[in-house]
Amino acid sequence: MSAVDRSAWQDHAWHLVHAGPQAPALHMALDDVMLDEVAAGRRPPTLRVWEWAGPAVVMGRFQSLRNEVDAAAAARHGIEVVRRISGGGAMFIEPGNTITYSIVAPVSLVGGMSFEQAYAFMDEWVIEALAGLGIEAWYQPLNDITSKAGKIAGAAQTRRRGAVLHHVTMAYDIDAAKMLEVLRVGREKLSDKGTTSAAKRVDPLRSQTGLSRAAVIERMVDTFRQRHGGLVRDVLHPDELGRAEALATERFSTAGWTALLP
Repeated sequence: MSAVDRSAWQDHAWHLVHAGPQAPALHMALDDVMLDEVAAGRRPPTLRVWEWAGPAVVMGRFQSLRNEVDAAAAARHGIEVVRRISGGGAMFIEPGNTITYSIVAPVSLVGGMSFEQAYAFMDEWVIEALAGLGIEAWYQPLNDITSKAGKIAGAAQTRRRGAVLHHVTMAYDIDAAKMLEVLRVGREKLSDKGTTSAAKRVDPLRSQTGLSRAAVIERMVDTFRQRHGGLVRDVLHPDELGRAEALATERFSTAGWTALLP
């Protein structure tokens, strides 16, 4: 698809889904199902704000389980390890400390763009929202949102059957010591940088804004609505939820999928 065929944000009637807390494996399944629903034209382009029912490590589709996660540490802390359908790096999730959202849209929205261009484009509204909260942030290729104080968020993306899925996990607050116990890659990156403090690499939104997590989400949603021409409140449709629950059981909560790349 060329840039000539590209659609604009305002060309679409955007819906907002912000449901209650859900299990990590169900979130993985919902991304899969909603991507198919938008591709088939049964669901309008959607911004989904996630709420987590428990702590998790979310691995990228192409990551090695043993290389990314200390399984014993994850089990010790009661952290569920899941694998998503998109690429990118592992994310450390704690329900009250994390802001996660996904955008599902026709692929025409990023028509003619490289993955690097599409990552930055899909989160321009977030950079604007952060500016409104007093944070000067920018996109750090390939898939990080960062500020002078440190990394704020990581993104992942995939395209399938004429639709694009883009999702972001943002650090509102973080238990750096626990993250370093569970994520092997975190230890390596900090060691490479010669630093012993995860806070120097990941700087949460709580410390930068002084706002509650709910208030940060509200400001973000308001920015999306104002910038992209509206946002209709919606819910997960019963058939979507039913298919996602089945998929979570049959695939996303199984050892076979989680250890697909051992």
